[in-house]
Formats: sequence, structure tokens, C-alpha cells
Amino acid sequence: MARQKRTEEKFMTSDHNGRDKYQSQRIKQVTKSEFFHQKLHEYGLLEIAYAIESVKGEELAWDREALSISPTAWNKIIHRGIKPVRVFAHPWVLINVDRAVGYYQKLALVSLKSMINIGLTIARYETGRNKRPMDEQKARDVARRLNELISRLIESDEEIDPREFDLWRGMTAGSTAQGSWQNAKGDRMEDVIKGMIRRRIQNRGLLRTQSDDEKELHLKDGRLLVCDSEPDLAFYDEAHHILIAVEIKGGIDTAGVLERIGAVIKSLSRAKQENPNATTVLIIPRVSMTEQAELELTIHQDNIDHWFMAEDVLDQDDVRQRLFKMLGI
Repeated sequence: MARQKRTEEKFMTSDHNGRDKYQSQRIKQVTKSEFFHQKLHEYGLLEIAYAIESVKGEELAWDREALSISPTAWNKIIHRGIKPVRVFAHPWVLINVDRAVGYYQKLALVSLKSMINIGLTIARYETGRNKRPMDEQKARDVARRLNELISRLIESDEEIDPREFDLWRGMTAGSTAQGSWQNAKGDRMEDVIKGMIRRRIQNRGLLRTQSDDEKELHLKDGRLLVCDSEPDLAFYDEAHHILIAVEIKGGIDTAGVLERIGAVIKSLSRAKQENPNATTVLIIPRVSMTEQAELELTIHQDNIDHWFMAEDVLDQDDVRQRLFKMLGI
């Protein structure tokens, strides 16, 4: 009987571990998918393309030799009726169209790091955070190098389909996003949910101004949103009294869950001490919730007004809408 019981317990543990592994993989998949989606918007692939396509490229002086555009590549583009400004970098565009350098860098299928390695640092212009436009000499140097690469790509294709250019840029953006995913410090799920909330604020026109690092967002209703740590998200009124505190604990390793729960309770209890009427919110993966973790949260439920399962926030629109409503966004 004892042996049979141990065997049954072993199978039950194995089944439980299998479900946990399945749920862990599902949430990793959703988190990565949303991470890449956010990067698409962050890179501004569509917005920058539209801005470049609106440029009257025919009014620019295209000194092809000075711009390192090969005759073969130029002729292929012209014969297909494609506007050269859509394909080849021009110094005027790099200087005057915000983040245009990122468009051509991705079109050339090269990384920002590789540009640094040849002495052409463009990262601060690619992100749009540089306050000054690129100087003329650098714009010419960058345009020449990118045009050399783009010309080679065009020459290597027998026929050119304009849709290829979107694919080329998409491939570079995907590679960059993968690097960001692998190098992401801290909690990726936390970053994704924070990004989701920032995008909601921007898309609904609620943003007045924000800091360069996007950690402080001043909303049109007078509130300040701080995206930092302890708490991960905090809404303040104009007198800087805390209104809403949100903790996002995305780690799915059950071994460290009690430590994370302890940090959550400390952070949210401080918000309640500062303002007893403050709303406190916890977002945590269902898969990381052990019996002990649930017990700890129940004991300290006075400090936690609302719980959300991270899987539901990422997966279910109605849950996201409830969260957004609670945050007043």
C-alpha cells in the first residue's frame, strides 16, 4: 500500500509539473509576442516610412556618384517607377526627417552595432531622442555607406519588387527586437505590461508630456505616472500624493515567489501608509502562485485592493479593459 501511495504521489507530482511547464511556456510565448509587438511601435516602422514617402524626392539633387548609389541599382529602381527616396538615403532626408536614418539602416540589413564598429554611430538619431539634427558631413558619410549596402542588395536581385523593402526592414527590426529580448534586464513581463499601459495612454491622447526615458508621464488630467520600482507603477495627483500603486511580479519561478510576494506587500503597504485611500493593485502570474504564496497574500489582503493574473492581462481584452478603467486610462 505504501509503495502504491508513493507511486500515485509521484504521478500526481509529474502531472502537476507538466501543467506548470505548459503554463510557463504559454505565458513566455504571449509575453514575447507582445514584447515584439511593442518594439514594432517603438521603432516607428510605419510612421517613418510614411514620413519619407511624403518627401518630394524629385526636388532633391541626386548626385549618385557622391552618394555611392550604383548606376545598376539606380536604373532598376527608376525602371520600376519607384521613388528613389524610398530606397536610397539622401543627406537632406537624414537631417530633416526625424528617425529617417533608422529606415535606411534597416533597409540596408545592418545593425546599429555594426555601424558603430565602422565609426558611424547613429543610435541616438535612430531612436529619435537626439535633440539636434545630424550634421551635414555625418549625414553624407552615413548616406554613402548605407547606399553602398542597399545598392549591392538591389543588384543581387534579378527583379525588384517594392514589397521587398518592407520585408528587408522587417527582418532587421526582428533581429534587433530579438537582441533586445535576450538582453532585457529585470522582468520582461513587467516591461511588457508597462509598455502596454504607456501605449494605451498615448493612443487615447491622454499624454501631455513625458521624460526622455519615458519613466515619467504627465497626463492631461493633471496626474503624474511614474514607471519605476517599488511600486512598479504609481499615479500621483498634482500635490504628489499617491493615488494608485501597481506592483507587477512576472517571475514564473516558484522557488523565489515568496521573496517577491514579500517585496510586493512592503511596497503596497507603504502606499497605504502614505494615503489610506490609495488604490493598490497586484499583477502576478497564476503559474507562480503556490499555496504558501496565496496564504501570504490572503493574510495581507488589507494592503492589496485588487489582484490580476498576468496571463489574463496579456491574453484577455476584457481583463485589460478592467485594469485600464481602474487606472483611469
